[in-house]
Amino acid sequence: MKKRIVSGFLAFALMLGLLTGCTKGTGTSNPESGSSAVGEASVSTDSSDMSTKKVGICLYEDNDIFMSKYCEELVEYLLANGFTSDNIKISDSYNNRYVQINQVKDYLTQGVDVLIINPVDADAARTITDLASEAQVPLVYVNREPDAVEEIRWEDYDLDVTYVGCDARQSGIYQGELLLDAGLETLDLNGNGSLEYYMIEGDQGNIDARYRTQYSVSVLENAGWSLNCLFDAVGNWNTDNAKQLVARALDEQPGVEVVICNNDAMALGAIDAITEHGLTPGKDVFVIGVDALEEALSKIEDGSMLGTVFNDFIAQSHAAADATMNFIKGVANEHYISCEYVKTTKENAQEILEIIK
Repeated sequence: MKKRIVSGFLAFALMLGLLTGCTKGTGTSNPESGSSAVGEASVSTDSSDMSTKKVGICLYEDNDIFMSKYCEELVEYLLANGFTSDNIKISDSYNNRYVQINQVKDYLTQGVDVLIINPVDADAARTITDLASEAQVPLVYVNREPDAVEEIRWEDYDLDVTYVGCDARQSGIYQGELLLDAGLETLDLNGNGSLEYYMIEGDQGNIDARYRTQYSVSVLENAGWSLNCLFDAVGNWNTDNAKQLVARALDEQPGVEVVICNNDAMALGAIDAITEHGLTPGKDVFVIGVDALEEALSKIEDGSMLGTVFNDFIAQSHAAADATMNFIKGVANEHYISCEYVKTTKENAQEILEIIK
């Protein structure tokens, strides 16, 4: 059913036997209805067939740095392909499934032609799919993947629903590989033959957070590394939350060598906490993340961050918009439209930075 990541990734994942995280429009979002129109941008004259089509976009939380960049790129691409700003509505779901479900109901009442949803969680996705299917409105999920049971329904019932995004397991594997590439001899600062680490997770119940946490560690375990988790907490993808958590961990569980974060926003918070504790990130403690935010790339270049995993919001948002236009034109989409993550270190950080600027 799914066009998953091919080549070495699937082979590696199977071999492992693994064990066990928008720019607002000119209006103001409302927690109850949540709608806001986006700002003006130039529209290509050769895409005027989309000028009357309405798109409703729900973000799980629009103060997420990655989703802000994603949404900005998505809107610009839609406008460049003939949509008008008045017909692109954006809602902040405030990380609340009930708010998001009500926003979807509101969009369906308004008569949108397609929904683009960054789901709060898997439970919300199932309800949203039912609402959209009943209203016969196509649905594009982005960034946060619904669970496998939900995706099987799309194929079994031939629903106009697709997911556009990367497989979070790959990002976790790549985080583990970044540490493997650095080498235990480099990371084992106390020389005891074991890696002491903190894990800062995205949020409870989120599939990306779960996979990144699980697979980053499993890669190291399967390589025969001895690991000692000193601290594991949920930072909810947020810089300030991660900073507070890592600061507390440094006080209560010192001796950390690596901080593994489910995203770059939290990695940046970890770096701030490490610095404020009189330690030098990249020398006394190593930090890795996911997303390749611009600030994180700068930290990699100056040596204060070991690496990250590029989560290509440009390619993903364009693919989501293309899927949206396919649905409008009556062209079917695959139920799973995949992309690739990219391991990012000092060697290619500048190249990635040039792509996202």
